[in-house]
Amino acid sequence: MKENKEISALLHLIDDPDEYVYNTVSEKIISFGKAIIPNLENLWENTTSEDLQEKIELLIHRLHFRDLTNDFTAWAAGDADLLEGALLVARYHYPELQKNTVLQEIEKLKRNIWLELNSYLTPLEQVNVITSIIYNYYKQKGVEFAYNNPDDYLINKALESKKGNAVNNGIIYLVLCELLDVPIRAINIPRQFILAYVDLQHDLLNPVGHASEKIKFYIDPLNGQIYSHKDVESYFKRISVPPTASYFRQLNNKKIIQFLLEELSKCFDNERNHYKMDELLLLANLLEP
Repeated sequence: MKENKEISALLHLIDDPDEYVYNTVSEKIISFGKAIIPNLENLWENTTSEDLQEKIELLIHRLHFRDLTNDFTAWAAGDADLLEGALLVARYHYPELQKNTVLQEIEKLKRNIWLELNSYLTPLEQVNVITSIIYNYYKQKGVEFAYNNPDDYLINKALESKKGNAVNNGIIYLVLCELLDVPIRAINIPRQFILAYVDLQHDLLNPVGHASEKIKFYIDPLNGQIYSHKDVESYFKRISVPPTASYFRQLNNKKIIQFLLEELSKCFDNERNHYKMDELLLLANLLEP
């Protein structure tokens, strides 16, 4: 943004010790939108004050977050494409993210899987092909849920480092299956992020049946391991939770991204970064029905 007297005065006042002045100046700067970011970056480069640099960094973050909030609102109001939602979450931590790199990696994976699939394969054989390409050929690794590394929750970093937790790997798996017309969905099993191969014909003929009846088998997106109905029944016994129908219902894309945001927010549950936790939960709340 071209600097004029008003912008010069505002930038000069960022370092004002009076909190009221600083808050007023901050809101005015935010009102200019992202066009003012180059001015803020220039000021950051030309100051030696760490306090001022921190204030500038926070202003730039707020400008990016305002845009991201608008984009999430538009995403939720539209078709809520899963890959697009995952890219929006990644932009929270990497606001300058170039999504083409992610799209190219997804396309490469999709093409490799498509070459191995055909209409004569059974559901289990289809999943074995997908799993083999992702975890054996492509070498995608799974890491346990932890809250000390936000990158574990971001699709760009999962594809770049070839490792992600269950929800991040799961989103990659789901995106690929959607592109390849393989009926795999995320379901609502407690304390897990688990995928299921859904029998679409059964779903059509028995819409009011128990949700688990529509599932052929389950897939752990951490490593591609397949589980049977018996395995899942044993899990429910182990955690002493009755396997009610709601736990087998399919999660829509908004629910998946909401879960991702909530889990990512836990990485910032400390005094220094608590505002980030609040922001991520605010984005998650935007996706409530």
